[in-house]
Amino acid sequence: MADQRDVGGGRNAGTPPSAVDELRRRIDVIDDQLMKLLNSRSACAVEIGRVKRHLGIAVYQPDREAWILERAEANNPGPLDSKAVRRVFERVIDESRRLERLAQEAEAREAGDGQAAPPPERQGD
Repeated sequence: MADQRDVGGGRNAGTPPSAVDELRRRIDVIDDQLMKLLNSRSACAVEIGRVKRHLGIAVYQPDREAWILERAEANNPGPLDSKAVRRVFERVIDESRRLERLAQEAEAREAGDGQAAPPPERQGD
């Protein structure tokens, strides 16, 4: 767990918390929620990739990635604009691909072939 930080912005002891302090605490709580959600999403993406490989299904499905991005933009209530939402989700998808690649390499090592797995197809669920 992250260390507790002084969010008082240099405020003297005994000074009541400001609106900024309260908003920073709120952001900290939201960040914790985001971390849990991102890790849950990543675990699902890694598992989907594993299942697809075992079933012989193409891991990378560009139509699915496009659908994810379109859905994120369409469901965006703001204040982030659509381009910002798209960039965030593209980054999340990129990290999912990276994790999937690492999982595939680990799976290959566990299978006992002793060699690194070949570069995976692009992934993005």
